Amino acid sequence: MKLKVLYFFIFFSSVSFAQEDFRSSIDSIEFYLINSKKNRSNNFEERLSYALRAQELSEIYRVDTLKVKSYINLSSIYREKGSANLFLKYSHRGLKLATKIDDNSLLAQINKNLGYYYYDISVDSAYYYDNKAEKLFRGLNDKFNTAVVLLDISILQRIDKDYTGSELTSINALSLLDQLDETEEVKTYKSYIYNNLGIVFKELFQWEESIKYNNKALDIKKSLKGTNTATIDSQKNNLANVYKNSKNYSLALEYYSELLSRKNLINDRPDFYAMVLDNYAHTLYLSKNLERLPGLYLKALSVSDTIDDIYNNVILNLHLAEYYNDNNKKDSAKYYAYRAKGISDGFSKDTYLESLLVLSKIENDSIAVKYYDEYIELNDSLIKNERNIRNKFTRIQYETNQKEQENIQLSRERSWLLIISVVLIMASFLIYIIITQRNKNKELKFIQQQQEANEEIYNLMLSQNDNIEEARTLEKKRISEELHDGVLGRLFGTRLSLDSLNTGTSVEAIKTRGQYIVELKTIEDDIRKVSHELNTDFVSGSGFIDIIKALIENQTKAYGFKYELNHNDDINWEEVSNKTKIHIYRIIQEALQNIYKHAKATLVKISFEIKNNVFCLMISDNGSGFDVNKAKKGIGIKNIKSRVNEIKGELTLNSEINKGTTIIIKVNTD
Repeated sequence: MKLKVLYFFIFFSSVSFAQEDFRSSIDSIEFYLINSKKNRSNNFEERLSYALRAQELSEIYRVDTLKVKSYINLSSIYREKGSANLFLKYSHRGLKLATKIDDNSLLAQINKNLGYYYYDISVDSAYYYDNKAEKLFRGLNDKFNTAVVLLDISILQRIDKDYTGSELTSINALSLLDQLDETEEVKTYKSYIYNNLGIVFKELFQWEESIKYNNKALDIKKSLKGTNTATIDSQKNNLANVYKNSKNYSLALEYYSELLSRKNLINDRPDFYAMVLDNYAHTLYLSKNLERLPGLYLKALSVSDTIDDIYNNVILNLHLAEYYNDNNKKDSAKYYAYRAKGISDGFSKDTYLESLLVLSKIENDSIAVKYYDEYIELNDSLIKNERNIRNKFTRIQYETNQKEQENIQLSRERSWLLIISVVLIMASFLIYIIITQRNKNKELKFIQQQQEANEEIYNLMLSQNDNIEEARTLEKKRISEELHDGVLGRLFGTRLSLDSLNTGTSVEAIKTRGQYIVELKTIEDDIRKVSHELNTDFVSGSGFIDIIKALIENQTKAYGFKYELNHNDDINWEEVSNKTKIHIYRIIQEALQNIYKHAKATLVKISFEIKNNVFCLMISDNGSGFDVNKAKKGIGIKNIKSRVNEIKGELTLNSEINKGTTIIIKVNTD
C-alpha cells in the first residue's frame, strides 16, 4: 500500500513539474512574441531575434497556435525588411497550419497581410486575399478589422475605376465603424474612408459630395491626438484639388498657399512640396494668371528631378507641355510632352494615355492623327481592361462565396459525423458508467457493512469498557471495605495491646515498644490513605476522554508536533451516543492528518466544552493557513463536513495565510 502511494506521489509530482515547465515555456514564447513586435525600445535585429526564438520554441513544444503567431510575426518583419520570399514563405506556412487547426482569427490576419503585400503588385491577388479576410473577420464578428479590410478593397476598386463599387464598399465599412466606440483608431480609419469617398466623388465630378467628405476627413484628422500635420496637409491638398477641378480657383489657391507657407516643407516632404507647388501653378494656369509661370512649374520639376519622383515628374512635364503649347512655343511643348511620354511608358498607363493626348494636340497633321489613334486604341483597351477587372472582382467574390458554401456543406457533414461519433462515445461511456457504478455500489455496500461491523465492535468495546470500569469500581470498594473493616481493625487492636503492655521500665523495652507502635501507626495511616483512594471513583470523567487522549498522543508523536488538550469535566460522555462519539473520534483523527499533510504546524490545540446544551469541539493549529474562498475543498474537509452533517452539527472553518487554521464544530445535545 505504501509503495502504491509512493508511486502515485512520484507520478503526480512529475505531472505537476511537467505542467509547470510547459507553462513556463508558453510564457517564454509569449514574451518573445511581444518583444518581436514593432516598438521604440527594440531595433529591427532585436525584433528578428525575438521572433526567431519564439518560432524555435513553438516548434519544440508543438503549440500550433503559437507557431502560427510566430510565422505571422516573422513574415511581418521580413516584409518590413523587403525580403519578399521570406515574407511569402512564412505567410503560407502560417496559412497552411491555421487552416489545419481551423483558427479563423489567425487565418483572417494572414489573409489581411497577404492583401497588403499584393496591393502594389497584383490587384486581383490583393482583392482575392482581402475578400477572404473580410469574410473571415465578418464571421468572427470583428467589426473593426472587417471595416479595415473593406477600406482596402474600396481603394483597390477606386484605383481600377470601379467608383460605384468603391463607394458602396466604403459606406459598408463606415456602417461597421459607426457601431463601435469612438476610439482614436476608429476615428483614424473613418478619416481614411471619408478621404477615399472624397476622391471617388471627385472622379465622378460630384463636387459637393467630394467637398463634404473631404471636410469630414479633415475635421477628424484635426481632432486626433498627437502630431498630425502631415496627414492634415495631405487632406487639405485633396480638398484644394476638388476646388480646382470644380473651377473654384480662389479657394483652391488659398489652400495651396497655406500649405506652401509651411516652414521647412521642402526639406521635410520634398515630394509633397513638389506636388502642391505643381497644383498651385496649374491652378494659376487654369485661372489665366500666368505671371509666375513657367517659373513655378520649373521649380517644382527641379525638386521632383532631385528626389526622382516619377509620377510628379510626368505630371509636371505634361503641364509644361500644355503651357508652352498655349503660348505657341512648339519646340518646348514637344520637348516636355515627349519627355512625359518617355517617363510614363512602362510606369503608368493613365499618364501614358494623357501624354498621347497632349502630343496629338501639339503635333501636326499625320503625326497628331497617329498619336490620337494610339490614344483611342489605348483608351478602349484600358476601358475593356477595367471592365474585365471589375468582372474579375465579381468572379473572385463569387468563387470565394462558392468555396464558402462548399466549406459550409463540408462543415455540416463533419458536424453530423462528429455528432454521431459523440453519441456513440457517450453511449459507450454511459454503459461503462453503469457497469462501473454497479461494481462501485457493491463495493460501497461491502464498505458500509464493514463500517456497521466496526461501529458494532466499537460499541461493544465501549460497553465492555463500561463493564470493566463498573467491575473495577466494585472491586475497589470491596478492597476498601476489607482494608477498613478487617486489616485496620486488627492493626488497631494490636496497637492498643502494645500500648497497654508498655509498662516495662527498662529503657530498651520502652524504646522497642515505641518503635513498634510508631511503625503500626504508619501502617495504619498508609492503609487508611489507600482505602480512601480506592473508595474514590478516580475514573470519573475518563473513558472516552482517555481514548481521545491516547489518539492525540499517538498521532502528534508520529507527526512531530506538540498538542494542548482542554476539556470540560461537566460533559457527561455516558449520555452522548456512541455514533456521535465515533464521528468525533474520526473528525479529530482526520483533522490531525490534514494538519500534518498541509499545515506544517508545530502546535495543535484541541478543546471540548458544553454551554447551554451545545457541545463545542475546537481544533486549531499555528500552521501556514490558506485562503478559504479560493482553496479547493480536499477530501479531508469533505469527510469532516460529511461526519458533522451525520450528527446534525454545524461546521465553521476559519483560516488565514501564515496564521493558522481553526475548525469549530457545534452539536446541540437536546
